[in-house]
Amino acid sequence: MSKIILKTILLFILIHLANHQIFCNTHPIIKFGEDTLIGPSSGSLVIVGGAMRDSTISLKFIELAGGMDAPIVVVPTAGGQDNPDPVRATRFLTRLGATNVIMVHTTDPKIADTEEFVKPIQEAQGVWFGGGRQWRIVDAYGGTRTESEFRKVLERGGVIGGSSAGATIQGTYLARGDTKANTIMMGDHERGFDYLKKSAIDQHLLKRNRQFDLIEIIKVHPDLLGIGLDENTAIVVQGNTLEVIGQSYVAIFDYNLWEENLTGNSESLLHNGGKFFLLAPGDKYDLYNRKAVHLIGSDRGIPVKR
Repeated sequence: MSKIILKTILLFILIHLANHQIFCNTHPIIKFGEDTLIGPSSGSLVIVGGAMRDSTISLKFIELAGGMDAPIVVVPTAGGQDNPDPVRATRFLTRLGATNVIMVHTTDPKIADTEEFVKPIQEAQGVWFGGGRQWRIVDAYGGTRTESEFRKVLERGGVIGGSSAGATIQGTYLARGDTKANTIMMGDHERGFDYLKKSAIDQHLLKRNRQFDLIEIIKVHPDLLGIGLDENTAIVVQGNTLEVIGQSYVAIFDYNLWEENLTGNSESLLHNGGKFFLLAPGDKYDLYNRKAVHLIGSDRGIPVKR
């Protein structure tokens, strides 16, 4: 048999194996890089677990945008309405005194790719993603000029915020991104907008008894940091610093602390073989070193940066 024929057969086998891997492995291991900066290099993130009944969170967002007169864009697309009411969509900010808030919305990525559509975003110092289903945000804006302009808000020192679906979209991995049901953690949409790098973000954590759901994603993607937020609770992220604000708890899922990743340093593990620990309002966390740097109250068995 000639070398050419052998090479052809070998190439056919390799292509077949590659295709088998692509189509049979629903969730292939994703490489997330070695970024030393996990949060935005400039600007801020406000990531909320849902409900939005704590005005201190909205006021913090307004403050980070530049104050009551700062230009802010609200994106209600996750809600699934063809023609959402702009007054209703922006009320959570305008009722607190924000004076320069407009709604931006489309479900058509062709429109989202136009110069006219992105003009308000180019002038904004704050962008807010509303609740609903996070895959709708991806379908409308993913890969378009609008997505690029969202990120530029951070680059010029502004703030991106969002609640529920608007929280999850800010992560790298799109938890609950399936179009069939929001109970499917790893679905047909898996790419978030990656404002908080190497993360998977979940919401309504304790209110909807979701405190164990992120484990599924972290098992498949152990490089990711899982962050689950309860309702009326937010994290404010600047650079590598995460601070909890609001009324309840934030769960941190770090595979490095799990029993199956035991490296001999048992002191670094969570108590009783746990998969997560809780941060309370006022706590601060180092996203790069994956250590708490400031805890409110007594020791809660949380790994702390010394």
